[in-house]
Amino acid sequence: MSEKFLDKAYDLDTPEATQKHYDDWAASYDAEIAENGYATPGRIAEALAGAHPDVTEPVLDFGCGTGLSGLALRRQGFQTIDGMEPSGEMLEQARGKGAYRHLTQIEVTDPQPIAKGAYRLITGCGVLGTGAAPPEVFDMIMHALPRGGLFVFSYNDHALEDSAYTGKLNEWLDCSAARLLSREHGDHLPGIDLKSTVYVIEKS
Repeated sequence: MSEKFLDKAYDLDTPEATQKHYDDWAASYDAEIAENGYATPGRIAEALAGAHPDVTEPVLDFGCGTGLSGLALRRQGFQTIDGMEPSGEMLEQARGKGAYRHLTQIEVTDPQPIAKGAYRLITGCGVLGTGAAPPEVFDMIMHALPRGGLFVFSYNDHALEDSAYTGKLNEWLDCSAARLLSREHGDHLPGIDLKSTVYVIEKS
């Protein structure tokens, strides 16, 4: 019986522990996630297509993992997708899917891995939250976007209960540095009864 990793994913407390966990999980990630009905990649891709129907515009899939989010973007018709991910083992899995133009391994200690203005469309599927990227990554992504750029991302129920994450979103919205285009709460991992909210925000 293969080792299960999902139940440990929300208790990781350092970037190094997170990276090791996902390196170790990479080979069995897709199968375990599929068992639990992983719905958020498709929801994010659909939300982006609804907000930005020009599928020729390049998309950065930040924290792309094994590439399930890239495949979901492809299914919505997006033609040029780049991925960034700290886990080298997860990137190897993503390479095999053929959904990406470029895949880049980033250092968790790099304060600005995205060149400013390089992408007008950035997605973050399950990236921001407990056991994943810290709240400061939200600011990093928003600073990288040009005015009018879109960030389409998810907060699962654990992140929604953490004011450090919801507070980052509200900081940008409350001072009109960004505006909320859509928000939808729905399935994330039905197999463990976990939901997520998918947001589309536009940088002002």
